[in-house]
Amino acid sequence: MHTSSNPRVAIINFGMGNLFSIQNACQVAGLNPHITSDKDEILSADGVILPGVGAFGNAMTALKKLGLIDVIHQSISSQKPFMGICLGMQLLMSESHEFGRHEGLSIFKGTVKPLNDAFGKDDKKLKVPHVGWNRIYHQEKIKGWEESMLAGVGQEEFMYFVHSFFVEPENPEIILSFTQYGGFEFCSSISFKNIFACQFHPEKSADKGLQIYKNWAKNFKFANQ
Repeated sequence: MHTSSNPRVAIINFGMGNLFSIQNACQVAGLNPHITSDKDEILSADGVILPGVGAFGNAMTALKKLGLIDVIHQSISSQKPFMGICLGMQLLMSESHEFGRHEGLSIFKGTVKPLNDAFGKDDKKLKVPHVGWNRIYHQEKIKGWEESMLAGVGQEEFMYFVHSFFVEPENPEIILSFTQYGGFEFCSSISFKNIFACQFHPEKSADKGLQIYKNWAKNFKFANQ
């Protein structure tokens, strides 16, 4: 671990992510972000972000080619702060049904499913991909919102989404927030131990999105002392 006042964050580069907007958000939050696919650099970082935009199967292929599957598992098991964004959240599940069946990282048991199947292909009112601003909210059974990465982000706050698939974790207790699209409710963020992951893009979600990065940065407060 580094001992500087600005914790070093590895933003994993496997060719499928909006890396620079994430890097900028980390800098605003007081972190020292580096875009990298170097194994040693990722493992030595104080925290790790797994971003991603695109197809699940292609992403897993890219991670395997770069030898980053074990690196991600090691990073998570080391208990350092870990964030997954959009496709990066989906990759944490055990499988996806996007253009066939693909095995995921299996950090969590769960499935990535197409929004089209949830809505029904005959529903002309709903456009897939789901693009734009939508609300996140928690249910009464979900506890710890104000102690999570969503502290200071109000119930029904708008976040920015771009996706055609959603995650369905087997364990509902890891779900932090939900979002509705056309009356269909899906998991929009999860939280478990050192892992926070979200379907939306906090780096594209204005001040409240940046608040999430600032909350995440607080995880490093005691790691460097």
